[in-house]
Amino acid sequence: MVIVMRPDATEAQIEAVAARARAAGGEAFVSRGTVHTIVGLVGDPQRFEGGVFGDLAGVERVIVVGQPYKMVARGLHPEPTTVSIGGTPIGRDAVVLIAGPCAVESEEQAMAATRAAKEAGALVLRGDVYKPRTSPYAFQGLGEQGLEILEACRRETGLPIIVEVVDVHHVERVAAVADCLRVGTRNAQNFELLKEVGQSRKPVMLKRGLAMTIDEWLQAAEYVAQRGNSQIILCERGIRTFEQATRNTLDLAGMAVAQAKSHLPVIVDPSHAVGRRELVAPMALAAVAAGADAVMVDVHPDPEAALCDGPQALTPPQVKDLGESIARVAAAIDRPMRR
Repeated sequence: MVIVMRPDATEAQIEAVAARARAAGGEAFVSRGTVHTIVGLVGDPQRFEGGVFGDLAGVERVIVVGQPYKMVARGLHPEPTTVSIGGTPIGRDAVVLIAGPCAVESEEQAMAATRAAKEAGALVLRGDVYKPRTSPYAFQGLGEQGLEILEACRRETGLPIIVEVVDVHHVERVAAVADCLRVGTRNAQNFELLKEVGQSRKPVMLKRGLAMTIDEWLQAAEYVAQRGNSQIILCERGIRTFEQATRNTLDLAGMAVAQAKSHLPVIVDPSHAVGRRELVAPMALAAVAAGADAVMVDVHPDPEAALCDGPQALTPPQVKDLGESIARVAAAIDRPMRR
């Protein structure tokens, strides 16, 4: 059950709703939006009958949600949500390019990738310092040193940064630097991590898990929203199928389904979906044509020497060409590219 408070509801009125939920043996999670505050209730539905809360001061309406996800469902929030990353809006009104190094390897490499991303028209920088790798012998990231490098990249270019968090103990430190926290595919159902980023006040990008259904993906987002953080961006990055021609299978239909079921912005990461440089641009353009709110790609000044995911990284000239192509495709479907 979800309680939608009036725009002028006071803190005391919001607390009264939460107190009544606790008195009924449940929990209440408050999510504050730009207009409304929403109180999500968790507990025995039979004890949360609409009349119990509908008579409280400050309550606008009570919504009984049959889906396993409530706060991220479009039924609760019919209009699409826009999430701001360091002042850059991600939403339905324009397409945004997000680009940068898959992993920060050195200051020289990260700075070159950042400059290339900005020249291509990217408004947000991606860059990771903690890398959950399949092999324990693979490059795991620079950690704290990488965060300092990303701060330097932001100072020079002004681009806000997205950084992956892989452990609950990293959240506070990464949130002190990053403009957006990303939960990667391997942690998409790490529920303790989802709860932790939900308690942060930074936007959260949630990648789809390798074998996640759409409903499982949205339920994972619900963990974040339930803890009071409604600034969530969904990222389709390919799912594992029987096909081995590409690293994963990019599910553009799944992106469209997620947009229909949820009010959250949905972006696409073609780099990790296909794992092949020559396929990144075609899939990025297909994503824009299909209605993606943003595309996120890897950039490396020398992909052959990359310590992580070199085969899928675009070179600086390639990402510049992609930025120009995205603008043309977006214009063809009457959606401008935000620059």
